[in-house]
Amino acid sequence: MPTDPRRIAVVFSAACAFLHLYSPQAVLPLMALEFGVGAADASMIITAGTLAVAATAPFTGAVADVLGRQRVIVTAMALLLVPTVMVALAGSFHELIFWRFIQGLLLPPIFAVTVAYIGDEWPSHQATGVIGIYASASAVAGFLGRLIPGLLVDHVGWRGGFLALSALTVVCFLIVLMLLPREKQFVRARSLAASLGQMLAHLRNPKLLATYAVGFGVLFNFIATFTYVSFHLAGPPFHRSAAFIGSIFVVYLAGAAAVLWAGRAIAWIGRRTFVLCVLAAWACGLLLMLVPSVPVIVLALAIASICGVLTQASSTSFVAITAQGGTSSAVGLYVMSFYVGGTFGGWLAGLAYEAGGWSASVALVLGMISLMALIVATAWKQ
Repeated sequence: MPTDPRRIAVVFSAACAFLHLYSPQAVLPLMALEFGVGAADASMIITAGTLAVAATAPFTGAVADVLGRQRVIVTAMALLLVPTVMVALAGSFHELIFWRFIQGLLLPPIFAVTVAYIGDEWPSHQATGVIGIYASASAVAGFLGRLIPGLLVDHVGWRGGFLALSALTVVCFLIVLMLLPREKQFVRARSLAASLGQMLAHLRNPKLLATYAVGFGVLFNFIATFTYVSFHLAGPPFHRSAAFIGSIFVVYLAGAAAVLWAGRAIAWIGRRTFVLCVLAAWACGLLLMLVPSVPVIVLALAIASICGVLTQASSTSFVAITAQGGTSSAVGLYVMSFYVGGTFGGWLAGLAYEAGGWSASVALVLGMISLMALIVATAWKQ
């Protein structure tokens, strides 16, 4: 059977967004040095994007419920090229933060609406698998977004690395434009007000609220871990280069591979049991990060990547197939919670890192995983 072109479009839609959102992480110590800021302030380069995503995600969903999915996705991908280039050309720290924020504003119309497109256009028994492909592509793109600037920094600087990501954005846009058809199962909201009303209805659904809380914790943990491990490995006793730090994000590929099996595992043991097991493994991996050995830390990062992507795929697919109408706005609320969590993860973990070093940041993440497990155990009961 020929490959469904929609699946290929989903892959490049996810890639377009996640190439950029976390791309500064591998070169963050160098950017902090160039602009003369500390670790906590430098984290604003990451959190400016996640805060913008959180601010616009639910309203993006409401707009997409009126205008249609494919139109919103393609338009946002075209506009994304402008701030992506300007990030590379930023002349000051404040200018960089501004363009990162604008970049973040344009990401929810791509990935949040893509998830809603999947939930509408594929039968529910297939949607989890397609969202697994989407999550896998997101993980691979997240790895490449960090790796490319890290590898190129010694040759063309971090700015040249970001320009290379801009070129990849053009490729993703052209592929999605050609392969993603207009939606067929989409039920247009009567008006923006009606779509916003559906969004408010989602906030009265206890299961969705619990899932939004889990999403908050997922990106909180990812940002806290993968941002400050860069500072941890760049400093004593490791003193690793930006190219090396960029290369360790290859662990994202482990998550990309594992998530392809998430649908089968959930069908076998149930979503609640599956996520609780994943969270337990995630906590064990975090403890390994305290071992003063680079290979052990990289192994622990691989465990964190696998567990984070599996939790994210499980939660996202649950939202997409559970929402009763207004799928875009339901996913938009999840994305808002997810990226609010990322914003707090970057900020609080930065304060923890400056106060108590790497071990304090790890302890903060362990506390969040415990809270997520409690939510899943009590609120995800059938």
